[in-house]
Amino acid sequence: MLHNHLFGPIQSRRLGTSLGVDLIPFKTCSMNCIYCECGATTALTLVRKDYVPTAEVIAELDDLLAARPHLDSITFSGAGEPTLAANIGAVIAHLKTHYPEYLVTVITNSSLLSQQAVRDDLACADIIIPSLNAVSENVFKQLNRPMATLSAETIIEGLIALRNETAGMIWLEIFIVPGLNDQEAELRKMKTAIDEIRPDKIQLNTLARPGTESTTPPATPEQLAQVAARLAPTPVEIYGGSETAGPNDPVPRFAPHPGCG
Repeated sequence: MLHNHLFGPIQSRRLGTSLGVDLIPFKTCSMNCIYCECGATTALTLVRKDYVPTAEVIAELDDLLAARPHLDSITFSGAGEPTLAANIGAVIAHLKTHYPEYLVTVITNSSLLSQQAVRDDLACADIIIPSLNAVSENVFKQLNRPMATLSAETIIEGLIALRNETAGMIWLEIFIVPGLNDQEAELRKMKTAIDEIRPDKIQLNTLARPGTESTTPPATPEQLAQVAARLAPTPVEIYGGSETAGPNDPVPRFAPHPGCG
């Protein structure tokens, strides 16, 4: 069977052997981030709908997973915002019901987490990796270039609500762009927001390849280490700024969520 909505498995530095699930057309997103390594957003939207048929995705997953391959994670990601897919909850529910031995991960820019329906759709995910790159509105707009109705405040509120509702792990990703979100005033506000969100850990990242805007600089390992020190005591992992990182850490295993499969 041709797999149009799956990619990999790939070796992920963060997630080990990861099978990607992409429910969104290429570069359909709620933001047009200056650092995105997939290129500029061509369909800027906050509209949730079934962008691809649910039955097709499930058939592809059933075909690939029938042999029970070794996977550390089945990961909803791609070159767009996965929570724009209104059927993400149905696909996650199918995985947790029929393949409960696999961890399900969702990588999201956090833009829709203020919606109860989105948080409900992610309720059975084992790991959620949401982004929070700025707390000040001016820095948020410069970095993420979001839909006009989005605000940093709304994203933080959604992250706090997610923390209060989810039984899964939250690994908060912060993408550092020197000169914008690594300044003292911004990091102080970021620390306050993190204390409210209470993620299980923070993952610091930066450019490894050219972003949407070619002038966007990557952070150095030293700059990332300085940011990490400012965000303590929340555990911080650094995933950018070095091409010589060590092997993947073991991906933790979790018991199935109550009521999920």
